[in-house]
Amino acid sequence: MKLFFKKDSYKVYIYTCFLSQLFFTFIFTMNLLYQVEIVKLDPLQLVLVGTVLEVSVFLFEIPTGIVSDLKSRKLSIMIGYFLIGIGFIIEGLFPYFMTVIAAQIVWGIGYTFTSGSQQAWIADEMGEERASLAFIEGAKAGNLGKIIAIPLSMLTGYFMINLPIVLGGIGMAGLSVLLFFFMKEEHFKPADRAERVSTWESIRDNMSRIITFSKNSSLMRILFLIALFFGFYSEGFDRLWISHIFDAINITEGKLVMVVGGIQFIVVVLSFAVLQFISKGSIHEKLKSIYFALFAGSILIISSLIGFALSSYLVSLLIFYIVIQVVRYVMHPLEEIWLNQMIPDSSTRATFFSVKGQVDAIGQISGGPVIGLIALNFTIKTAILVCSIILSPVLFLYSRILKK
Repeated sequence: MKLFFKKDSYKVYIYTCFLSQLFFTFIFTMNLLYQVEIVKLDPLQLVLVGTVLEVSVFLFEIPTGIVSDLKSRKLSIMIGYFLIGIGFIIEGLFPYFMTVIAAQIVWGIGYTFTSGSQQAWIADEMGEERASLAFIEGAKAGNLGKIIAIPLSMLTGYFMINLPIVLGGIGMAGLSVLLFFFMKEEHFKPADRAERVSTWESIRDNMSRIITFSKNSSLMRILFLIALFFGFYSEGFDRLWISHIFDAINITEGKLVMVVGGIQFIVVVLSFAVLQFISKGSIHEKLKSIYFALFAGSILIISSLIGFALSSYLVSLLIFYIVIQVVRYVMHPLEEIWLNQMIPDSSTRATFFSVKGQVDAIGQISGGPVIGLIALNFTIKTAILVCSIILSPVLFLYSRILKK
């Protein structure tokens, strides 16, 4: 609290990263288990919940970004965290399919208010050079928040599964109130009407340049295709893995709480350790090494998906799931480095990254319901096997890159 009283933008940013990740992880460690065990969502409903969230984020990303650019970064961030908190409070208090859907819409819109606004705010207040240090330290603070939150969520969820969701939602809304009093905004200059027109023209010009470059670059087309295939498989798997464990083995609700929390903790720690190893090595410095690492990572994910689908023992299920999640965490920054080195003009950098994110979202929105229908009409095992088949074309795409 003392950090906020000082109204030091750097410290407020670090503290906000820590608290937001602590509350998010506190909620999400038990969130899917709550939807499966308490709300009793079937496989299709589980996937539809994720699809509604993705659609909400997809539709509101640009409109809410305008609030941040034209009105106030601080206002946008405050609205965002407050809506996120309200969404999770609704979900945790009312265990029904339609209220869970409504909650996804509310907190999804809230997320779009914070997306990019927090980074833009600290860059305005501190300048781009000092903001880079803040981003690194903020990521470290966020990881610390995750590590602390997981055992707390396990302990709380063991007695009442919905309690971490409600308490985390209250924490998010409370963070919004704290920022109202202690977050300063001294260097933000809202765009006037003429600048608004030029902003939209700039967006249109950037998109036109991206389309032109993608037409001329087979490598960029392959990158976007890979993002699309990863989106196709990921939404279904992310929503169905707990149900598959519950179906595959006979395990009590209390033990499942400990298992789910323990898995999340191991994934966070192992991912951090592997990323530290990569950052000290030379893999991230050469594109060919990155391509090979991504190719190997894709093989690991696909083979682990098959193993996860076919396993009927708790230990093997956990090992395959941990491998999938750790590899995904590690592949993400490598993909960002790849895209960053391919972008021809720094003025379009943000737009390129945004387009890649939107391509992934399109894949999740379109692929998720299909996987859900397969799980509902056949089995979850079949649906996860289909996930591995859907992802398999990326091996062909990476092999083409390596040959070139």
